[in-house]
Amino acid sequence: MSLSAHFHGTLGQFALDVAFEAPGRGITALFGPSGCGKTSVLRCAAGLQRLNGRFALDGDVWQEGRTFRPTHKRPIGYVFQEASLFPHLSVRTNLLFGHRRTVGRGVPEHIRLDDVVDLLGLGHLLDRSPEHLSGGERQRVGVGRALLSQPRLLLMDEPLAALDRFSKEEILPYLERLHGVLSVPVLYVSHDIAEVERLADHLVLLRQGRVVAAGPMQELQADPTLPIARMPEAGVTLPAVVAGREDAYGLTLLRLDGGHLLVPGDLGPQGTARRARIAASDVSLARNPPEGSTILNALPARIVAAERQDEVQMMAVVALGEEGRGARMLARVTRKSWDALGLSPGQRVYAQVKGVALVQETM
Repeated sequence: MSLSAHFHGTLGQFALDVAFEAPGRGITALFGPSGCGKTSVLRCAAGLQRLNGRFALDGDVWQEGRTFRPTHKRPIGYVFQEASLFPHLSVRTNLLFGHRRTVGRGVPEHIRLDDVVDLLGLGHLLDRSPEHLSGGERQRVGVGRALLSQPRLLLMDEPLAALDRFSKEEILPYLERLHGVLSVPVLYVSHDIAEVERLADHLVLLRQGRVVAAGPMQELQADPTLPIARMPEAGVTLPAVVAGREDAYGLTLLRLDGGHLLVPGDLGPQGTARRARIAASDVSLARNPPEGSTILNALPARIVAAERQDEVQMMAVVALGEEGRGARMLARVTRKSWDALGLSPGQRVYAQVKGVALVQETM
């Protein structure tokens, strides 16, 4: 199952020409600065905005040539920045709004109320009025309502943009669970790279109405030529598995492709799947095995690429393992250090990881 999109045309003074393929499962993030066309692409996918092009989901063509399926005939769920719940209805009735009509038309009920309530933690809220919900709770109900419309595609347009930091942290764990529980693909719009890295599997980078790059999140994060590698918070998000514990020191051992990391805290029983985010600024390089250092993680690796970022800094891509066949990380180092150590692509090094900035459980 896959998603194929190509839209081109003019919206006022703005020219859009976007084409990409995405997996038919998981979260695909549309990322870029304000005004780059993210929401326009989402509206085109929903049929709310009509431009020339093609849109198909798993071979089912919604738009191509003279074919144009109107919004009300597209099996989509749409989550906006504001949940826009009906104030006179309870949470339960809000969730079921549109559900009965959809199922009544003969659409198979592959997503049930009980499943959504469990997934989004809404059980204790069902009889409440929306007026008595927090911002994060309201948005969870909005996501649940969209899911119960039995969509084949879920569209989410900056669903956390209107929330304060506390409310964002409240809802993010629930959105993370969408990965493993739902088979419905998600197109997710955001301008917050930390949010995207935490949730997305696939990434479409947009700039001025064009696709800069599209592909799996890990691959694009580890490309030093892309704009996201020049961001101060550049880094990679890697799949990891809990491999053991050092209880005496309160550390967890994570296994990555090509190496292991010791991380503070109890991250679950052995075999638990995690996502570990490693910032480029938290990785330094050494030509020889480090000695007498407080940094716990020094992984054998090989430099596979490098890009000069400015007059001061270099961005190196290192692949873990003696032969450099494992997971890839970014290391931001000064040009002075780069030149002093005589570093270049192809060399074996030790990647010293000062910290793992984000570790999240995957389902």
